[in-house]
Amino acid sequence: MSRRSTLTEFSSTAVEERHLGGSRLLSDYWALTKPEVNFLILITTFVGFYLASARAGRFSFAGLFNTLLGTLLVASGTGTLNQYLERRFDAQMRRTARRPAAAGRLTPSAVLAFGTALAVTGSIYLAIAVNLLASVLATLTLLTYLFVYTPLKRKTPLCVFVGAFPGAMPPLIGWAAASGRLNIGAGILYAMLFLWQFPHFMAIAWMYREDYDRAGYLVLPKGKIRVPFVILETLLPLMALVAISIIQSPTRHRTIFFCAAVLLGEGFLYFGLEFVVQRSRVAARRLLTASIVYLPLLYGLSATLCNWAR
Repeated sequence: MSRRSTLTEFSSTAVEERHLGGSRLLSDYWALTKPEVNFLILITTFVGFYLASARAGRFSFAGLFNTLLGTLLVASGTGTLNQYLERRFDAQMRRTARRPAAAGRLTPSAVLAFGTALAVTGSIYLAIAVNLLASVLATLTLLTYLFVYTPLKRKTPLCVFVGAFPGAMPPLIGWAAASGRLNIGAGILYAMLFLWQFPHFMAIAWMYREDYDRAGYLVLPKGKIRVPFVILETLLPLMALVAISIIQSPTRHRTIFFCAAVLLGEGFLYFGLEFVVQRSRVAARRLLTASIVYLPLLYGLSATLCNWAR
């Protein structure tokens, strides 16, 4: 092989390695933002914005875009900063050990800087492009999630209850962005998302309970109380959620909404009962899947058929 061909081959390999390295770096930063979580956040924010707009009789595509972009930035910053705070514990869990911060592919300072930049930019963007109330709600969500819920995960199983408060904020952000205030319609959306989180997270906590125990997380109590705790935290909020979704009173398409809400609720409740009876990984995964399907369908149904005018 000639010297020229050797140099050409070396150069091509170096370029290819840089390209792959750059792709991996972008992929790691993307993973920090927790895009799978952000998808549900954007859906619930959109529904809050849409229903508030319907009640006010006006809809702004520019307002919706600004709201979703600002919320996405804050949510991405929150997910990134959460991984920064929990990187040492995530490294002890099989489910999270390959995350960029936990695996050491990104330095803690880089993760901290990236998360802070996203969160601050998102909060400021919401305040300027949307309104101050939406920005305050988004910032409050970030602060309570990172500095109240996150440390409580290592102290008490009540962290699930505490974490549900910031976790249910996205529809309030959307509602506030569209109307500049909050009312009973926003409260209904908040209550539905608040309750939904319990069966959703119980499925996750049961599937990965060994991981959580290994890393010292107390999302589930230890000893004989664990099973009753999981049953109550799954069924009581789930039944309350189904009841609220059925008895809330839309001002139009009442029969269609009622029938659809009953069917969705029965399906979700079936998988919840299956989980608490079997308490297997398969049943937990089925409940998790049902929760991910249920929420967008229920909120989508509300956005399509409901106008909670009072």
